[in-house]
Amino acid sequence: SKKQEEFEEIKKSLDFMSDEIAKISQPQNLIMNLMGEVKELKRQNVEKDEQIAFLEHRVADLEQYSRMNDVVISGLEMKPRSYAQAVTEPSITDKRDEDGGTLENQVVSFFSNKGISIDNNGIEACHPLPQKNKGVKPATVMRFTNRKHKNELLKQGRKLRGSNVYINEHLTKINAEIARRARFLRKQKKIQSTWSSNCKVYIKLNGSPEKPRQLLINFLK
Repeated sequence: SKKQEEFEEIKKSLDFMSDEIAKISQPQNLIMNLMGEVKELKRQNVEKDEQIAFLEHRVADLEQYSRMNDVVISGLEMKPRSYAQAVTEPSITDKRDEDGGTLENQVVSFFSNKGISIDNNGIEACHPLPQKNKGVKPATVMRFTNRKHKNELLKQGRKLRGSNVYINEHLTKINAEIARRARFLRKQKKIQSTWSSNCKVYIKLNGSPEKPRQLLINFLK
């Protein structure tokens, strides 16, 4: 009958649609599985990025800790030793050299003339920093046996005003960049002041003198 034929046609159409849906569902399931895998990989990447950031921060902390007893003296011109002195005298860090020619003795002598006292027994090493760019002021690193001697020297740094010689803590590249940006903000009067203590950079925000807000800056953006 006609109704029977229509029913058969409808059934065939439904069967065809069912087959097509089944064909479509297979790649859909595959896509969903792939999306799940991608989501999991993204989660793992986020975890790895966090671990890498933590390790980088840890390495930076260790690098800075290794410089904790250092000061950088910039702007002080040193007299180079002659070749004869270099081959006959002790190294520049040898405190037994009493002729005033070593780098350490030159630094100590300069500070003494400025009224800055240094306990020679507290000095562990003294050496120049390599100059990467011409025109940059010469810099010397002086390492002390303990932090107390370093801090005592830093406190006397105000006696160098007007000499174009500066004493600062030996900051890592990252912390030095933080300090540089902080000084720029101070020049723009966006913050009140900035300083470093124990190789950590601090800033004081603008605001009421009665309630100054001090912040420790640990990272750059």
